[in-house]
Amino acid sequence: MEKHHKFSIWYVFIAIWIVLILQNLIAQRLTVERIPYSEFVRALQDGRVVEVAITQDRIQGKMKSTQEGREVEKVFSTVRVDSDLSQLLEKYNVTFKGVVESNFLKNLASWLFPVFFFVGIWYFMMRRFSAQQGSFMTLGKKKARVYMEDEVGVSFDDAAGVDESKEELVEVIDFLKSPEKFTRLGGKLPKGILLVGPPGTGKTLLARAVAGESGVPFFSMSGSEFVELFVGMGAARVRDLFAQAKEKAPCIIFIDELDALGKARGVGITGGHDEREQTLNQLLVEMDGFDPTLGVILVAATNRPEILDPALLRAGRFDRHILVDRPDKKGRAEILRVHMKGITVDKAMDVETVAGMTPGFVGADLANLVNEATLLAVRHNKDKVGMAEFQEAVERIIAGLEKKNRLINEKEREIVAYHEVGHALVALSLPGTDPVRKISIIPRGVAALGYTLQVPTEDRYLMSKSELLNKIAVALGGRAAEVIQFKDISTGAHNDLARATNIARSMVKENGMSTELGHIYFEKVRQKQPFPDMGLPSEKDYSEQTAQVIDHEIKEILDSQFEVAREILTKQKRVLDKGAALVLKEENIQGERLKKLLGADKKA
Repeated sequence: MEKHHKFSIWYVFIAIWIVLILQNLIAQRLTVERIPYSEFVRALQDGRVVEVAITQDRIQGKMKSTQEGREVEKVFSTVRVDSDLSQLLEKYNVTFKGVVESNFLKNLASWLFPVFFFVGIWYFMMRRFSAQQGSFMTLGKKKARVYMEDEVGVSFDDAAGVDESKEELVEVIDFLKSPEKFTRLGGKLPKGILLVGPPGTGKTLLARAVAGESGVPFFSMSGSEFVELFVGMGAARVRDLFAQAKEKAPCIIFIDELDALGKARGVGITGGHDEREQTLNQLLVEMDGFDPTLGVILVAATNRPEILDPALLRAGRFDRHILVDRPDKKGRAEILRVHMKGITVDKAMDVETVAGMTPGFVGADLANLVNEATLLAVRHNKDKVGMAEFQEAVERIIAGLEKKNRLINEKEREIVAYHEVGHALVALSLPGTDPVRKISIIPRGVAALGYTLQVPTEDRYLMSKSELLNKIAVALGGRAAEVIQFKDISTGAHNDLARATNIARSMVKENGMSTELGHIYFEKVRQKQPFPDMGLPSEKDYSEQTAQVIDHEIKEILDSQFEVAREILTKQKRVLDKGAALVLKEENIQGERLKKLLGADKKA
């Protein structure tokens, strides 16, 4: 990896110090020492005068002198007194001439050297600054990173878990490889392709894979890199980017994080015609202006399509939208296999099991999972990465890093143990809940004093009303266990209450699962709001009376499911006590052990 050294002010101080030393040395060599005429005569008599130059009123020359035990020559000057000086010089065999040597060139050199030295430093600084930031003359030039045909190095084999998205992009590859097949019948490929999906799903990787498969140059640039300090520079960069892309056609222009550039115009608090809007306008003009038969394909990626300007999304611009969604279990297994190619994995490793343990994970999460498991194997001095490391890595990513050194008093440990076992018992007693894999009272993350790990066996895309109610009961199981055992409640249920309330609110306001309100949608459609997260209070489309009914319905759901959880734990009080005692003793237990305790109690 190339290292870029940043310029430091200390470089200037060091340069000044060096110049002063050099100038002092030069000055010492060229200094003309003025001496009395009598001293000149004594030096002449002692044979220390080497040569002189004489004018009508001055004598200048070189004489030998002793400094610090060594003999040196110094330049001297004195006033001429004796008119018969030539006879005296001949007497002592001193070379003399009648014109004083001018030191103009030497003096000029002593000043030109530091000037050129500082000019050289300034030029070097400006070259470095221009290479990193762009000089004033190149502000309007593109900042895109250009990858030529042999530099992309990414293919569809590297983009796993997005089969549907790849199928949509195969047509683009065919057009770039053989455009005549489409132009023969007068067909035109879409000018703009917008990749939409959550962060980390592989949108950028997919765009590079298209360039790698088609073997064309790839221009990559972030939306934020267009906007500059100087007004008009963003628009100039857009023009320059498209001009250079046309020269290298066929090629692909990729704009990452398009929402930084393409936000809807004229909305929000600021509004106005700022630099970002000028840049967006230029982008719209360029998309309308270039010939689609040239083979310049514009690909962009965003995870916030709802805030994009409508003019960007109309037909003739970004009119083809390709969803790059979170991978399913099969896709996660394929992504894991891609990332496992570079590590040594145990033969007993089951990729399908790990894929089932990671619902909701995107490609970036899975890459991080493989890396965390590898680091754990190194830490344990193992030669291969096994299933145990992957399971521990999943827990570490979901629940956070273990904090075994955090000291918790026995009373709090007991509360946490009953709280977590309460969650697990309710989950084991209700149908349709995710299986309990592990119960722990070891603190993890920022504030979690314990956790109950539930891992679904399959991906779910629909949830019934009964399943949602059971999820709320499981979330409130910890609080119910505290009430049963200690006749008191703690702050440990903070996150549980938040999750339960959110589920109940979505049931009432979004999914029409309220018996009193019926099948009505009360939540505003966020996709139609240009700026849904401005932090401003949102307007409600219903009356205050309806709002009171909504609040009442949410409370009814939470209260009823809390009673369900408390009833289950009251009946299973012996299992609750045994499970809490077991967790207090071992700190970690598997869900199967608690399930066996529950089954043994039922048989008894």
